Amino acid sequence: MFRIRTATRISIVLSMLAFLLLPLGHADAHAYSAGYTTLTLTKANVEMTYALDELSVIELTAGDANQNGTLEPEEFDGVKDSFLALLQQDIQLTIDNVPQEWSQIESYALKREGDATKLFLTIEFPPVSASRSIALTDHLYLSDKVTANYVNLVKINYGKRESTSALSGKYRVWSMKLSESDYAALRQDPRSQADGNSSASGGTESPDGAAHASGWFSFFTLGMGHILGGYDHLLFLFSLLIARQTFKQYAKMITAFTIAHSITLTLTVLGLINVPAWFVEPAIALSICYVAVENIVRKKVSYRWVLTFLFGLIHGMGFADILKEMEIPKGELAIDLISFNLGIETIQIGLVALVLFPLVLLHRWKFSRRAVTAGSAIALILGAYWLIDRIVVL
Repeated sequence: MFRIRTATRISIVLSMLAFLLLPLGHADAHAYSAGYTTLTLTKANVEMTYALDELSVIELTAGDANQNGTLEPEEFDGVKDSFLALLQQDIQLTIDNVPQEWSQIESYALKREGDATKLFLTIEFPPVSASRSIALTDHLYLSDKVTANYVNLVKINYGKRESTSALSGKYRVWSMKLSESDYAALRQDPRSQADGNSSASGGTESPDGAAHASGWFSFFTLGMGHILGGYDHLLFLFSLLIARQTFKQYAKMITAFTIAHSITLTLTVLGLINVPAWFVEPAIALSICYVAVENIVRKKVSYRWVLTFLFGLIHGMGFADILKEMEIPKGELAIDLISFNLGIETIQIGLVALVLFPLVLLHRWKFSRRAVTAGSAIALILGAYWLIDRIVVL
């Protein structure tokens, strides 16, 4: 029988416990900071609208003086000028590699939208001519003082055409070159609904092959970053895996989780279901607690794939939260969703492959049951902490 030294076994257990402790203090209800940018290109100008959630503004400005989790009008007035300067520094629009000045700010204010408050900013830039390039660079949240999982979901409207991109991680630049046909399709007046010169063949195509590849790849990397930054999702996955099971059980469980979260991710982004965050976020934490308790009280687990499928439906709604506020064009919706989901699955499968062999070694140890119980107890504590925290916050 294959044997390993006690020291090696202990190091495996400690590594797994360290993995479980990693999320402490990070997996809150504001795990992702999201900006939403819309660029509308016409023959008259380029209009950029940018929206950012209130909590992100608070994080970047420390403007919540009374610590009540919201920015009062007088608090926002105290930081609005310095925050505008920060946005001007970190968000840059260039035309033919020439940075454009923020000389025509149309509006800049905090506004209530549904159940949330957001900062809205609208700026007008000079137009882009045919055969000229336009680019958007976003370096927000890259300072050493403030760290967050930040994404800027960009939508570009030009004529009857639309394109999308997700700026996150180290991929913070979107760019395109306006072709002669693209320019001919632009509207004369930004307020008009249509223009006689617009190309009917444009539909919702992407600008060109390269921009389209950049679009799908940006959502792929966003999916990877989303699961890596979703420590609660990772802890749930680890809680599922740490219990002793056969390879067939592992395969069925991961497949069930993938199918389940793909279903609700798609339905949520399509707007066919809309379960509020005050239910989804605590339910995700509760799923960790439930699996952890089952690991502690049951020596052998069976039919875990059924449990995983049910909880996977809830996790899928959590995955979709970052995308559901973005009006992704119908022509790009399928590829963006698939790319985002593939990014999630790439990391998920990679992590499963990474821990599978250590788990085999762990379960050959005579103290494996104690290790599973200890690891599950830590997961239970963290899950309970997030559950209480999210109920209070949300």
